[in-house]
Amino acid sequence: MKAILAEYSVCNDPELAPEGAAMLSVLSASFERCGYDVVTPEGPDFEGEIRRLAPGCDVGLVIAPDHLIFRYTHLIEQFTHNIGCGSMNAAVCANKQRTAAILSRHGIPVPPAPGEGKRVVKPITGCGAVGVRLTDEEPGAGEFAEAYIEGEALSVSLVGSRVTGNVCEFHSGNPPLLLAINRQEIAVGDDGHLRYLGGETPVHPDREEEIVDVAVQAMNVLGCQGYAGIDVVVGDRVYVVDVNPRPTTSLVGIAAVMEEEIAEILVAASRGKGPAEVHLSGRVLFDKDGRISRV
Repeated sequence: MKAILAEYSVCNDPELAPEGAAMLSVLSASFERCGYDVVTPEGPDFEGEIRRLAPGCDVGLVIAPDHLIFRYTHLIEQFTHNIGCGSMNAAVCANKQRTAAILSRHGIPVPPAPGEGKRVVKPITGCGAVGVRLTDEEPGAGEFAEAYIEGEALSVSLVGSRVTGNVCEFHSGNPPLLLAINRQEIAVGDDGHLRYLGGETPVHPDREEEIVDVAVQAMNVLGCQGYAGIDVVVGDRVYVVDVNPRPTTSLVGIAAVMEEEIAEILVAASRGKGPAEVHLSGRVLFDKDGRISRV
């Protein structure tokens, strides 16, 4: 068996490369333990490498900034069995402003429009905390603004299953698999820019059931399959602030404490199967570059 793990940033985005390399390392090791030969695109011609490598693979997964996931996942879907989020669903999630509007229409709390004073300004098609800032300025071209929500920053890591197919894939009917709730460490610089520093996993915050329920609702409304990270801020309500239709850095910490293999989970979920729960042992801190320390 052979798997293509199409991680974009290592060869193409120096700012995100450390996080990408950490996720790629964890996923590659898991697939290799499960009996797969792993290939990854190398060099700047990312699309050309996918076209060259994917046809000889049994499964494929794209790990890339959100605004590029549609393009490269659509390519993977033409040549092999995609085990990540479907390209059309990923395209919806890439537009953060549109995603928030969809969630709001379905009664899922998202930060409201800003009032006077400080607000969060973020790129409409951003990735992680890049370009996100706390400011009293108006958003510029390609940006939008939300009210700043005071609360605890968490992410919920889920894996959604689906029936087989490519672009027109549908949920299998099984609920998303909860991997873990993760605490996020977010710093605000003197210039107001937010920086993601890493986190802690697993955590069991107050209102845990509500947090998971909101994350699952968001994932279902958006039709996400495969690994997804739902970022929330827990204040007076549980607000969804971002939906990542791809592996996130939290995976590095989760894999360090999870008995199951993430490779097996992703492949099984892509065929409408997989475990009903996972087993986590211990707790770890992780930084954005993938370094782990036991708590």
